[in-house]
Amino acid sequence: MDALSGELRSYLGAQPSSIIMFILLSGAAAFAFSLGLARLVVTAASPLRRRLARVSNQDVETTSLATSVAELIRPFGRYLLPKKDQELSRVNRLLMHAGYRSPNALPLYFAAKALLMILLPVSVFFVSPMFPKLSSNVVLFAAVCGALLGFLAPGVWLDHGVQARQRELRIGFPDAMDLLVVCVEAGLGLAPALQRVAEDLTISHPELGSELALVNAEMRAGVERSQALKNLAERTGLEDIRGLVALLVQTMRFGTGIADALRVYSEEFRDKRMQAAEEAAAKMGTKMIFPLVVCLFPSFFLIAVGPAALQMLAVFRSMHQ
Repeated sequence: MDALSGELRSYLGAQPSSIIMFILLSGAAAFAFSLGLARLVVTAASPLRRRLARVSNQDVETTSLATSVAELIRPFGRYLLPKKDQELSRVNRLLMHAGYRSPNALPLYFAAKALLMILLPVSVFFVSPMFPKLSSNVVLFAAVCGALLGFLAPGVWLDHGVQARQRELRIGFPDAMDLLVVCVEAGLGLAPALQRVAEDLTISHPELGSELALVNAEMRAGVERSQALKNLAERTGLEDIRGLVALLVQTMRFGTGIADALRVYSEEFRDKRMQAAEEAAAKMGTKMIFPLVVCLFPSFFLIAVGPAALQMLAVFRSMHQ
């Protein structure tokens, strides 16, 4: 590698005109790679692509891979899983809120945590010979930090997944409420209304659409409507959906009209969303203080005071001369 880099430097130094050609070719290659990567990301994020992938079951390979890995780590399950049922239920609930409802999700999570706690310190010990000036204490400290990072990283990743999924559900919930009110007022029952709303939300809000479709599937399978709605609140973990479920269960228990209850809850949720927007707008001034002080004020003072400071320096320099 050193010989190749030396030959390249000697070639570029011998022919200065080739430097421009080398830079142009490198820039063109980087631009083509960036364009292809951006196209791949946009294609993967397309709602139409997601729907086609869901219809054609293109995630079968991923599911089979997860099942194979789960079968490999099954003999070590009693060593990987924590002994406390409270910890198991907490992690299982977080995985469910993040959208991982597979039976293999829990052992795979703890297996990934254990694997990271082993691989990161081992990688530190393998890389340490490349830095001979590092002392053994520094290497040992880096290995301990790697083990700690491997222990904490899966939890941080899981919390981020839960927050991201709940954010998507919260964004799509107002649209679902409006569509549900329209469907119920049009004469549809609760189950057909949920099915219609789930079909309409498949492209715009796929996570919420899949949850509502699962509720309808549980009702068709024989689960009571109140229990299916409670399962929805348990899977999502959102207070808004929990309040809607409590309202619907109370409405079905007392026999009142579902359309009226949904309309009242939709209006309350719309007011709640407006209050949240007003609260976020009120916090904007406080949040803008840090970027203004760090980014804008130095440049402002540099432009406003800079010329005067330069003139003063020039005057002092002339006086000393």
